Amino acid sequence: MGIKEEFMELATEMNERPEPLASLDSVYQFNLKEGGTYQVHFKNGVVRVLEKSDSAADCTLILSEGNLRKLLNNDLNTTVAFMTGSLKVEGKLGLALKLQEILKHYRG
Repeated sequence: MGIKEEFMELATEMNERPEPLASLDSVYQFNLKEGGTYQVHFKNGVVRVLEKSDSAADCTLILSEGNLRKLLNNDLNTTVAFMTGSLKVEGKLGLALKLQEILKHYRG
């Protein structure tokens, strides 16, 4: 399965059970080191995934595709990844932490 399909599968799951993200109103951007940009929009309990950057992101995560897969499956130690430079965060760091908490509800 490609990374886009993984995003779409997770977005479907989140849209079916929006309670954990009901209060989140943010745009996350994922810049892959191998190339490629994805944005995930959270608004009013609805998740949309875009394969481009059409809006200003509140939080941008820069990481490899492998680490993004681990993050989406709640299998990445984000603290270690951040401290070792495998994960870079631009924008609101608190939103990156919030994303990790949300992912635990779906892939915990």
